[in-house]
Amino acid sequence: MVARHDQTTDPELLAALLQARRGTAFFARKLNELSDAELDGDSLLPGWTRRHITAHIGYNARAIARLIEWAATGVETPMYPSTEVRDHEIDFGATLSPIALRHLFDHSAVHLNVEWRDLPEDAWHHKVRTIQGREVPATETVWMRSREVWMHAVDLDNGAVFRDIPVPVLERLLKDITGAWKTRGTDAGLVVKATDRDLTFGDTASATPTVVSGPLPAVVEWAAGRGNGGVTATGPRAGDGTVPAAPKWI
Repeated sequence: MVARHDQTTDPELLAALLQARRGTAFFARKLNELSDAELDGDSLLPGWTRRHITAHIGYNARAIARLIEWAATGVETPMYPSTEVRDHEIDFGATLSPIALRHLFDHSAVHLNVEWRDLPEDAWHHKVRTIQGREVPATETVWMRSREVWMHAVDLDNGAVFRDIPVPVLERLLKDITGAWKTRGTDAGLVVKATDRDLTFGDTASATPTVVSGPLPAVVEWAAGRGNGGVTATGPRAGDGTVPAAPKWI
């Protein structure tokens, strides 16, 4: 029997696919460590239980698979009809029985992986549209998924921490988050520094910035709104040294 493999030969895309698949495996491990009763527990996201996180990751895989189908066929298949439909889907998924919820995650992850694997080389450059309305090449779906599985594995609040996330993922997360702040104009006077990677983002033109600094995992954790352990702040917004809350980014 002929072995199945990714149709793309692009080394950067293959590396990105591997990163996303490793993130999916990491999420699966943290999920499978939880008992059925523990799925009812709170996640790190306000208002969401671990059930909500699991449902979101499952339906997210299905939504991204629809984008890959779009890229493959040229027939528009949106991620979701609307954000309201997406939110309702997550709320519904959170009510599923534990076995159904686990099957949702498992089956949707396999489906997405097959869609990625079988997408022809040239179709990866076909444009699709995200739920936010951005037109992007199908290659972007790999990062969209990688970001979700790695960060939400931490949100399950089952022992995963930002230090477990690979450095390339953390670096791109920080770039995405600070980029969103810039687009919204909420980064004025704010500079973020990863002291262990010599990375600086934010309003570097400010004469009197508030600087939040620390190791890359801690800085990303703060920027993503998940906590401020391991970071320090100086400047106008820091007051007596208190680390200010990060601007919203999603």
